[in-house]
Amino acid sequence: MAHTDAAFSKRVEEYLDRGFDRRSAEYFASGRKRIAAVKANDDFSLTISFDSQETRLLDCKPFLKPGTVFAPFLDLERFKKVYVDSEHCIAWDINPEIDSEKVWSNKVELCPDACYMDSQPI
Repeated sequence: MAHTDAAFSKRVEEYLDRGFDRRSAEYFASGRKRIAAVKANDDFSLTISFDSQETRLLDCKPFLKPGTVFAPFLDLERFKKVYVDSEHCIAWDINPEIDSEKVWSNKVELCPDACYMDSQPI
């Protein structure tokens, strides 16, 4: 995120003054991103396309742990049922028979901001 203009630097400083770390301050100062598409990969990573025309790779293995809300998605077939929900978050349904747009507690999701900041450009 190499920006050099004074307005961007000022926005970064405003976020830093609010207690954000530099990486987060630069992300938010550059403008929040929306997820346009997601594809699950066999290695438990996600290929994510953002509205900024960027494609990034998110390694999901660090949070796919037994005993967490993500535990059901340690199964590759269930992991691959990932989708972009109506709020532009990455989501999985805990029970695929239940409409998560109507029963929000059936959904496990990742927000676009974390997906962007925790992923790598590809």
